[in-house]
Amino acid sequence: MKLFLREHVLLIVVQLCQCVMVPALFWLDGYRDVGVSMYAFFLTLLLVTAFLIYRYLSRRGFYKRLQNPLATLDGSLETTERAPISEALDQLLTSQYRLYQEELRRGEERQEEHVLFMDRWVHQMKTPLSVIELSAQTLDEPESSSIREETDRMRDGLNTVLYLARLRTITEDFHIKPVALSKLIHEVNKENKRYYIRNEVYPQLKEESSGTMAETDEKWLFFMLSQLVHNAVKYSAGKSNHILLSLYERSGELVVEVKDFGIGIPIVDRKRIFNKFYTGENGRKYRESTGMGLYLVKEVADILEHRLEMESVVGEGTTFRIIFSKTQNLTRM
Repeated sequence: MKLFLREHVLLIVVQLCQCVMVPALFWLDGYRDVGVSMYAFFLTLLLVTAFLIYRYLSRRGFYKRLQNPLATLDGSLETTERAPISEALDQLLTSQYRLYQEELRRGEERQEEHVLFMDRWVHQMKTPLSVIELSAQTLDEPESSSIREETDRMRDGLNTVLYLARLRTITEDFHIKPVALSKLIHEVNKENKRYYIRNEVYPQLKEESSGTMAETDEKWLFFMLSQLVHNAVKYSAGKSNHILLSLYERSGELVVEVKDFGIGIPIVDRKRIFNKFYTGENGRKYRESTGMGLYLVKEVADILEHRLEMESVVGEGTTFRIIFSKTQNLTRM
């Protein structure tokens, strides 16, 4: 209604001026019959009011569509009444919708090409890294360990780039199935064995009961645990010689816990640790931090419908928990 009045305010003002001017001209011309003048005034006013009412009722759908935002993109294809201006609006929205769909399709194609390129590039880079590692084995210490340490860092960086690229199409890239969590943790520890040795921080597994199973994506959960383990080891080095990986149930939910006994997270950083590129105070001290690890962990957890919890005490350590809901906990099923 407001849009209708705003569109016709000039017409209303002109008609009111006309209703006043016509009786005024008759009065100035010497015609003094007030009753006839008032009759003409109200008759004109009645005709204008009837016209505006008809105009509003016949185009009510048109004005409502202009005022109310679209709930979905498919709403652009809806039609209003058969009035010419309404049909013109429908054609405009339909053409805009088709243009948007075409741009979206092109964007998705470019994104798929980017992900494919990053995937192939990362795998191509892993081959020369493996060759460098083999060559480093022929060298004497400490040169050999130093080179392999750098190649490990490069491999971790490449994996982060790969998973970041795949995150955009994760809905097409994950496979939910029963996963044996203790076995997966052992694979994570095996993959990071040299990282543990290099930092002199070693994992300890505490499993409440054997055969712990959860419904999740094995590849993405492996990535999440690897990121949490890397952070735990990195911020424990030089302060503690072990981290604790725990599997247990809590109120019917399954919990995977990664606990370190390192430097902890300052209070001012705790609300922002999952933000993209945020490194915080600890990240500025440890130059290797990119601010992407925990961001990716949070994004993946949300997509897989797992919850994340974090507790930290400065100077005592940090605990991260990946929590599987009761429906994802397959241990007791």
